[in-house]
Amino acid sequence: MEAPAQGGCRLEAGARAPEAGGGPGTRKLEEECGERLVELHASFRELVTFFCTNTTIHGSIRLICSSQNRLKTVSWGLLLVGTLGMLYWQFGLLFEQYWRYPVIMTVSLHSERKLFPSVTLCDMNPHRPRPARRHLQALDDFAQENIYSLYGVSVSKTQDPLAAEDLGPEPHFQLDRGVRLQKLSPLGGQNRVGFRLCNSSGGDCIHRAYSSGVTAAREWYRFHYVNILALLPPAHEDHHCSLGSRFIFSCLYDGQDCQARHFQTSHHPTYGSCYTFDGIWATQCPGITHGISLVLRTEQQDHLPLLSTEAGIKIMIHKRDHTPFLEHRGFSVRPGTETTIGIREDEVHWLGSPYGQCTDSTEGVDVPLLYNASYTMQACLVSCFQQLMVQTCSCGYYFYPLPAGAEYCSYVRHPAWGHCFYRLYRDLGTHRLPCASRCPRPCRESSFRLSAGTSRWPSSKSADWILSVLGKPGHRSPSPRSNLAKVNILYQELNYRTVDETPIYSVPRLLSAMGSLWSLWFGSSVLSVLEVLELLLDATALTFLLCCRRLHAARGQPRAATRAPTPSQRPASCPVAGGTSDVQGPG
Repeated sequence: MEAPAQGGCRLEAGARAPEAGGGPGTRKLEEECGERLVELHASFRELVTFFCTNTTIHGSIRLICSSQNRLKTVSWGLLLVGTLGMLYWQFGLLFEQYWRYPVIMTVSLHSERKLFPSVTLCDMNPHRPRPARRHLQALDDFAQENIYSLYGVSVSKTQDPLAAEDLGPEPHFQLDRGVRLQKLSPLGGQNRVGFRLCNSSGGDCIHRAYSSGVTAAREWYRFHYVNILALLPPAHEDHHCSLGSRFIFSCLYDGQDCQARHFQTSHHPTYGSCYTFDGIWATQCPGITHGISLVLRTEQQDHLPLLSTEAGIKIMIHKRDHTPFLEHRGFSVRPGTETTIGIREDEVHWLGSPYGQCTDSTEGVDVPLLYNASYTMQACLVSCFQQLMVQTCSCGYYFYPLPAGAEYCSYVRHPAWGHCFYRLYRDLGTHRLPCASRCPRPCRESSFRLSAGTSRWPSSKSADWILSVLGKPGHRSPSPRSNLAKVNILYQELNYRTVDETPIYSVPRLLSAMGSLWSLWFGSSVLSVLEVLELLLDATALTFLLCCRRLHAARGQPRAATRAPTPSQRPASCPVAGGTSDVQGPG
């Protein structure tokens, strides 16, 4: 088998060549020879020569033009090989950077109507549940004893008038007097105050030490406080829903009176009765007349002074259907003031895999949310920690919702739960727990930038008539402003920013960068790349055909050696069967 020559046609060996003048047969033969679909070269040298002569890649033709000068041929060959090496080296750097999936943040500004966010307000006045009043009174007495032994001062007693009444059945509870507030060994020459919690065997103890005695007393009191509340039935929050009329004097939003259906009530163990405003309306204009305005009561009753040491209102502005985590993002409003809070909203859009880790819903998260709300990273972290708490300590922390079938921790039922909880909480703070990796951030999240301004309210000249209008005629308190606060929440502007995470190298940008490098080193285009691919295909086909011809030739040589000689090859003396011994040559 022979490969056709570059001309595309080869005549048989015994055929007579047409005359120079040509004729119809000659033209027909030329037409048949020029109509072949596949045209291959006879050798690799011929193939490379054709490619270098006709390609659009710069510099390759110099290999042919300088073929008479071997020094130039070698020089241009080395230049082409070096250029090709530099090209692929830069391709490697480009792909290395692409596979790191770098991103940039782009900021854009939009302006349109926005839904007013949810507003959660807490009176910072935790009350005493009726079934646990006697136990809480005993805790107050125990706290007074500890503080007096440390500092020699007496805490003003807040005798609960209902503690002596018959409040019905109470949960069985015995105060653990072994967990005392005490001075711990100095650290760095500084005296520290705290308490000690040990495991069930007493061999391993953890010290909760604080440099501030106020912080230590609050944490110690809260530890005993949650042990009491953990024994109460789930429906113990008895009267905080009826306090809305006492906490909220007046409410206006978008120039209309608020309705009870606009508020959702809840109770926080530390911040007391909480009310979430969920008025659904789209703000058309910025300003105070299109926001919400509230007059609130900030009285501190005889509830839990060691648990709540500040007076005022705890506020958090958050997106609708999101759980408010007041201890993380809430801010306080001072009583006796009018506080105006301006809102600016930002939206952040994160990229998912492979550029980062984010989720659009709870489907891709292996942590079941314990909150009946939309997914947030904080809600996922709390849910993850509570489930690890139940698995490790056999009970859940009272401040968080419970998984199905679990119960809250109390040292009446779980004597060593405090040691287990604080050790687990320390591991969470040092990122030793898997919660951070199991809780990705949302791919789309909103944040609110707040700016606040305050003024004295009511003024000394208007305090009398304002208190009278609010239902306290003739009130002559030395400091009436300590019982009231006014809050205005509004959109400062309807323009909002969107921060989008975009890849530095998308596929079109990657191809563009590769094309720029190819043009820099070879001055060619995509069609030149196709020419190189055509060269590789032709070389592959030529290699296959040459191998087949050599294999066929290797198989045909032994047969030729054993074949009988033809008449023209026999000697003249060899007899021919049935004929004469003389053999005439052809023609």
